[in-house]
Amino acid sequence: MVLTSAAAAFAPAAVAAPQVSCTSKQAGLAEKLQKDITTALGKRKGTVAVGLYERATGTTCTLRGDTAFDSASVVKVTVLAALLFDAKKTNRYLTDRETKLATAMITKSDNNSTSALWKQLGVKKIQAFLTAAKMTQTKPGANNYWGLTQITVRDEQRLLALLTAKNTVLSDNARAYVLKLMNKVVSGQRWGTPAGAPSTVKVHVKNGWLSRATHGWRVHSVGTFNGGGRDYTITVLTHGNPDMQYGVNTIQAVAKAIHKDLVPVPKASSGTAGVQRYEPTDRPQEATVPVPEAGAAQ
Repeated sequence: MVLTSAAAAFAPAAVAAPQVSCTSKQAGLAEKLQKDITTALGKRKGTVAVGLYERATGTTCTLRGDTAFDSASVVKVTVLAALLFDAKKTNRYLTDRETKLATAMITKSDNNSTSALWKQLGVKKIQAFLTAAKMTQTKPGANNYWGLTQITVRDEQRLLALLTAKNTVLSDNARAYVLKLMNKVVSGQRWGTPAGAPSTVKVHVKNGWLSRATHGWRVHSVGTFNGGGRDYTITVLTHGNPDMQYGVNTIQAVAKAIHKDLVPVPKASSGTAGVQRYEPTDRPQEATVPVPEAGAAQ
């Protein structure tokens, strides 16, 4: 009995679960976001990482910003950015072939197009972009398994920041091109972070999902949003979901809370149409990325 008590006395304390952390120059906004994102996550299963940045008010929210996830199709934005970064080095435009591949890769999440561009660039050129972008936590997938690239909320938010503000890594034309394609994603793939976005806000999104033996379903969504006096980016990465729809629902609960807090929508007065909030399809689609067979070397 004494031994048991002594062991208990020296047992390590339970590690507290990470908490949502928010900051803002706008009075009361950080506290509201922190409360509402936490409530949205509630008792959701699995591991969820969240990143938010709103430029006008300097608002940020972070949860598990440094936790690594398999990228699934979310990495396709990085592939396009790397292609544009490499083209900029030699001051050239994308070829017709590259434009066709890039369009299919982003708007339809086409895997074959992604594989073609990944092999064309090679890990060396992709890494050159990651280094320039200061995406130091992103590790390209080995053996052309680009969907197993390791990503974090911190790095995805860095990428979205490059797409939405002038910088020396990507030209203004390159940034506009990526955002144009992210705005034209097919309707079945416009789920995730756009959920709850008001009609006054322009939406740019890329999603991904992947199921494996460990960590169950990975379901991710990254998006940029501007309008209604706001300019913001959202990243939600998840794994350990029991199924795909569960992960989608988790992401969309977080997204709805963020959009509601950042862009409150006044109720429609009598005889006037109110601003509508985006309701994604109830049949979400996404490409399942290629991965090694169980037990195969990676």
